[in-house]
Amino acid sequence: MPSSPLTSRVRAPEFPAGMDWMNTDRPLSLAGLRGKVVLLDFWTFCCINCMHVLPDLAYLEEKYPDSLTVIGVHSAKFSNEGESVQIQKAIERYAIRHPVINDREFDVWNAYGAHAWPTFALIDPEGYLVGMTSGEGKRAVLDQAIDSLVTHHRSKGTLSPFLPPPPPSPDRSSLLRFPAKIDISGKKVLVSDSGNHRLLLLDWEEHSPEKAALREIIGQGTPGSADGSFDQAQFRDPQGIRFCPDDPDIAIVADTGNHLLRRVDFRRRSVTTIAGTGVQGWAIFEPVPAMSAVLNSPWDILFHRDGMLYVAQAGPHQIIRLDPERQEIFPVAGSAREDLVDGTGDQASLAQPSGLTSDGTRIYFVDSETSSVRVLHPGVSPRQSRVETLVGRGLFEFGNRDGSFQEARLQHPLGILWDDGLLLVADTYNHRIRALDPDARVVLSLTEGKGLDEPSDIKKGSGAYLITNTNAHEIAVLLSTSEGPVLGKVDIST
Repeated sequence: MPSSPLTSRVRAPEFPAGMDWMNTDRPLSLAGLRGKVVLLDFWTFCCINCMHVLPDLAYLEEKYPDSLTVIGVHSAKFSNEGESVQIQKAIERYAIRHPVINDREFDVWNAYGAHAWPTFALIDPEGYLVGMTSGEGKRAVLDQAIDSLVTHHRSKGTLSPFLPPPPPSPDRSSLLRFPAKIDISGKKVLVSDSGNHRLLLLDWEEHSPEKAALREIIGQGTPGSADGSFDQAQFRDPQGIRFCPDDPDIAIVADTGNHLLRRVDFRRRSVTTIAGTGVQGWAIFEPVPAMSAVLNSPWDILFHRDGMLYVAQAGPHQIIRLDPERQEIFPVAGSAREDLVDGTGDQASLAQPSGLTSDGTRIYFVDSETSSVRVLHPGVSPRQSRVETLVGRGLFEFGNRDGSFQEARLQHPLGILWDDGLLLVADTYNHRIRALDPDARVVLSLTEGKGLDEPSDIKKGSGAYLITNTNAHEIAVLLSTSEGPVLGKVDIST
């Protein structure tokens, strides 16, 4: 992207009329934004790369508060993402402060010739397109270009700074806010309360599975990466959590937004970092000391019987593992190319792995961007590991269909659980729980898309299953009855 206005000027295409606008009290137009620098962010809320650039946009908005207008152009990949009500929830979840337009028919996308998520288009205060760029890591080039435009148009007299009205305040009345992952150890339930940047420890009444009591709040509830006591510690959008199998007073957390792994000690009531530097990295192809590893959006974690902690890294489309004794991180599977390709661990391509489970030997995982369920046969090295696909066909193959493994379709699943020969999947964008039978090679729906709103995880307790019903800000409970599965809600007393 150029650092100064182009000499051959092209008028930026205007927004079509009649589109849904969010995070603003009225529809906007480029004509009405004359005098402001405008930055369009073409995004879709499933995309990890789109999540990664949100801090860059917040930085630019804070640096140029009265001269820059950022507009999110949401051009959905998945059908669920095309619904304005779901986009609004994503806006709230990721604390997006700028206006967003629902470009469900790709009208704005096509008008600007966008070709990837995320793509940025920069427009000057006179309504001309300055340039476009795609991908992560564009903060510096965008900053330089915006600074140049502001300086040029201020001297020219075509800059008209003003402060836009603030977006609506989010509803924070519920205890949970976008709960992501969950784990169970006896009567203890640990929840990653991702929207509140904290963890909740609950006492669960197994004989009254629709009731639980709040026992501990771990974390300040403000985003950050501080270690320390439960009151001092901070997280940022935590996701995967697991009680240690040999010590349920210890839990490990995938602190996704901080690109860290954290250790929670319930005896000492403390949080410490065990892996990562806090800087977003890329893929890991060689063994590296845990505290020197630059992780990239660790999304879920799994203790395996080989003694290793496996980590699904959504950012570089990889599965890695932490050796607790050697305090080293090793690559396991994923070429870092986003795709659905089976083969040895070093050759296989994954696509935003987001949930892990195991039958004791094999590791099953959901690849959210290919709407697939896959199996990893872990080896001592990537070349000795192997990845196979059970359900799923590719990056743009998705749907809502039961049937054989060949026929069935999922939509951006995020959670998975091995349960006595079956795989239970949180089929997130289809708002349901599905059961996969690896022996019969069939997929069946356990819930019918009612009562769940983008569920992210499922775990089994004594006689019931707990589900993070993410967009409903609650924990759902799935009970087995003589009439079939019954879905309810867990009432959490404080």
